[in-house]
Amino acid sequence: MIDSYFRNSYQRFLVDPLLNAPLFQRVLPSLITLTGGVFGILCLLLLYFGYNLLAFVSLLISGYFDTLDGTVARLQKRTTPQGAALDIFVDRLVEFSVLFGLYCVAPDERAVMTIFMLGGVLLCITSFLIVGIFSENSTNKGFHYSPGIMERAEAFVFFALMILLPELFFPLSVLFSCLVTLTAVIRLVEFNIKKRA
Repeated sequence: MIDSYFRNSYQRFLVDPLLNAPLFQRVLPSLITLTGGVFGILCLLLLYFGYNLLAFVSLLISGYFDTLDGTVARLQKRTTPQGAALDIFVDRLVEFSVLFGLYCVAPDERAVMTIFMLGGVLLCITSFLIVGIFSENSTNKGFHYSPGIMERAEAFVFFALMILLPELFFPLSVLFSCLVTLTAVIRLVEFNIKKRA
């Protein structure tokens, strides 16, 4: 939802100005994707060692690179199925890394809710891919993109809050799990309604 409302402004002010830089006219989009993945894994390590503020910064950098890679690929006319597949894979790697890092902060207290969050993400991405596979692509992405209540931006907001406000981990993780699972259910219901129409 955040992406639907703010993507154009975000793109215009934070992404487009960099596109004229010589580096972004030559760098491989897949390298940008992988760099975002490295910062996502770094977030896990920083959380493990208790550097929450640095983990938050690492999360932001990872998210920024995730929005940059597709734009650079389209700019360079290098959009490929392999690039889209790598992007999806690295996105899940980052999400797992952050969730595992959040778990590592207090394993005994956070284990059950971390499993619920992972389960919600698994259901949500499964619904996203099912709808993407069986729907005609009308977006500028490499496959059909079905929006929902919880998308990547919303997940990153929750992750950031859990990193910066560890005392609110439990209510935030419950809300996150519920919203992600609800997104998966709504997406499948809407898909079934469209296919029957």
